[in-house]
Amino acid sequence: MTPPVFDAAFRRQLQTLFAWRRDVRHFRPDPVPEELLERLLDATATAPSVGLSQPWRFVTVDKPARRAAVRASFLACNTAALAGQQSERAALYARLKLEGLDQAPCQFALCVEPDPAQGHGLGRATMPETVAYSAVMALHTLWLAARAEGLGLGWVSILEPEAVLAALDVPASWRLVGYFCLGWPQQEEERPELEREGWEHRRPADALRLRR
Repeated sequence: MTPPVFDAAFRRQLQTLFAWRRDVRHFRPDPVPEELLERLLDATATAPSVGLSQPWRFVTVDKPARRAAVRASFLACNTAALAGQQSERAALYARLKLEGLDQAPCQFALCVEPDPAQGHGLGRATMPETVAYSAVMALHTLWLAARAEGLGLGWVSILEPEAVLAALDVPASWRLVGYFCLGWPQQEEERPELEREGWEHRRPADALRLRR
């Protein structure tokens, strides 16, 4: 088979996709078609994983009671996080909308099976954390695929993992990687929200590189 040629035009489009990936917090209520969600999840099967273990487990969350339990965990953790902010940042933190749980039409959890039979343990004997890293690679694959479809994804990390796992009633061995909101963004902005609000600024790649 002849491999594909990714020409300059494609590479420019790819860089644009990277630049416009967003952690979205404000969603329109329009539903995400099931076939589109299936297409995004299918894309995750192409993600790299240690030993080809594919340890990720996506849990779509549709039932109102389960969503309510996740939201309750968020509210409790967010209240504690706000109380722990330094005074000069507390007002900014309170103003930021750190979740889309009331708006996003599609919600899912990403879990990881920490000791999957698939892959036969290859590559993770000395670094078992590569299993969780593999799950994040699958998530990033979905994130970029969603952006290419015009969808936004929001990562809700202010949660108590055990409370979320209990609410979702998943196998006991699974561990929570993150909870995510997926939907159509209310608006498109050239700069990410945390940069616009002055929470933090993105550093250039060379500032995060160590030469040896």
